[in-house]
Amino acid sequence: MTFFDLTGQTALVTGAATGIGAAVARRLALAGAQVAVADIDEAGAAAVAARIATEADGRAFPLTMDVTSAESVNAAISSVMARTGRIDVLVNNAGIAGRAAPLCEQTEEDWRRIIAVNMDSVFNTCRAVLPHMRERKYGRIVNLASIAGKEGNPNMTGYSATKAAVIAFTKSLGKEVATEGITVNSVAPAVVRTRILDQLTPAQVAYMTEKIPMRRTGKPEEIAAVVHFLASPDASFVTGQCYDASGGRATY
Repeated sequence: MTFFDLTGQTALVTGAATGIGAAVARRLALAGAQVAVADIDEAGAAAVAARIATEADGRAFPLTMDVTSAESVNAAISSVMARTGRIDVLVNNAGIAGRAAPLCEQTEEDWRRIIAVNMDSVFNTCRAVLPHMRERKYGRIVNLASIAGKEGNPNMTGYSATKAAVIAFTKSLGKEVATEGITVNSVAPAVVRTRILDQLTPAQVAYMTEKIPMRRTGKPEEIAAVVHFLASPDASFVTGQCYDASGGRATY
């Protein structure tokens, strides 16, 4: 028996041109899924999809998507449906850290931008894929949250607030579709060594790392492993949950 097998399924991963998204896309493709490598960075998505395709018998293709735009998301979802006829798995990974600064130094533009990328994106994509999942009475939605959404990080009010919102959104939607064969879960990593750290100061990264009992940052592949389980048929009795991948940092 093969566990967490995704053969014959189609998965869509947002923010998949780098970091955790790229690692998730690769893992799901190697598990048998056709994977739409979605990102606003068209060239980056194409490069990652090509790399994954060489490892996974061609089971990856690039998808240009602006997750902050409902119009862009709907068009991208339609193109995936035209290509594969189904969307079984949605992984909402796209996100930004925003500017690390005290609240009084944040601008309205800073706030609107992080809300759009981290939260509006989840609304846009979930709303777009749910009709297809409901029609087939099957689906797996995994939203990337953060330990910051549980504990709050200083000088990261926008990021912490949006990730808390992702967790609450996940719990609400999970209950909403619980009898329809669709599960909705979130994953809350602690600090992971990706390009998103380039948006933060060294002091901010040190603050987050020092709180991790394992005394190291996570690896994208370690987060992808948790996402893979939640994206699989094996996670059939798990919904509305937030799985921590924090090296021991999370306390609840």
